[in-house]
Amino acid sequence: MIASVKEILTKAKEGGYAVGAFNTVNLETTRAIVEGAKEMRSPVIIQITEKVMEYSGGRLIYNLVKNDAEFYASEIPIGIHLDHGKSFEIIQRAVAIGFTSVMYDGSRKVFSDNLEITKKVVDFCHEKGVEVQGELGNVPYLGEAQMEDIDWDKYMTDPAQAKNFVEETGIDALAVAIGNAHGFLKERAEPDFDRMAMINKSCQLPFVLHGASDWESGRVAEAIKNGVSCFNVATAIQIAFMNSLINSVNNQGELGFDLRKLLGGARDAVKETVKYKIKIFGSDGKA
Repeated sequence: MIASVKEILTKAKEGGYAVGAFNTVNLETTRAIVEGAKEMRSPVIIQITEKVMEYSGGRLIYNLVKNDAEFYASEIPIGIHLDHGKSFEIIQRAVAIGFTSVMYDGSRKVFSDNLEITKKVVDFCHEKGVEVQGELGNVPYLGEAQMEDIDWDKYMTDPAQAKNFVEETGIDALAVAIGNAHGFLKERAEPDFDRMAMINKSCQLPFVLHGASDWESGRVAEAIKNGVSCFNVATAIQIAFMNSLINSVNNQGELGFDLRKLLGGARDAVKETVKYKIKIFGSDGKA
């Protein structure tokens, strides 16, 4: 069933666990996320990026996720969320399509501009009943930063700014930066959990950690203890999908060129990854 992302995150924060926000790109990854959540009896968030909307067609991919959640997982809370919307225009487009939860990513802007545009997004979205995740600090990608010698203090969320940002914008969730990184960029040797604790003390709302594909039990538990209610997972899904597909093509045998079998195997690999992450995040059985 379609559920409020804010409600899913709030219940996780109150319950001392986190939920997975898994990025989908197509039918197979969508089905894998929904089936994994069903089997684990876990609430889940399915995310769609700007680039996926361009690739698949915004209305098509949104309604594919919506229909899957409504028809095949009526007993599981599933939120649908726009991930990394980087302009007011893409937020407007997503809301027109039907998204009830969006992320405005102004993290590459100076603080004053990020605050100003995030507040504009919140005012627009809240008037339409749409929830908003903002981001403060910067979770870098490979290509934006080099693998070595990153000055993480320039990237991580400032606790003092966070309080002001949350209060001034009225966001429903905050994406934080504590040394985490997107994709294959090497993260900070140790996440700055002291910084996370300070943010958690001053800001009473759910926190989201991007770039969490490679986070395991120890770090996850420490992050949850310090207020993180959601971990975003994209790279791990892509790796599982591609590894399965490559192995199937290289050893196709009786699979031949039956796309249903090739893609079905990739779907199953993603589902197992989703189930593994749900277990680590502690949301299994919480639906």
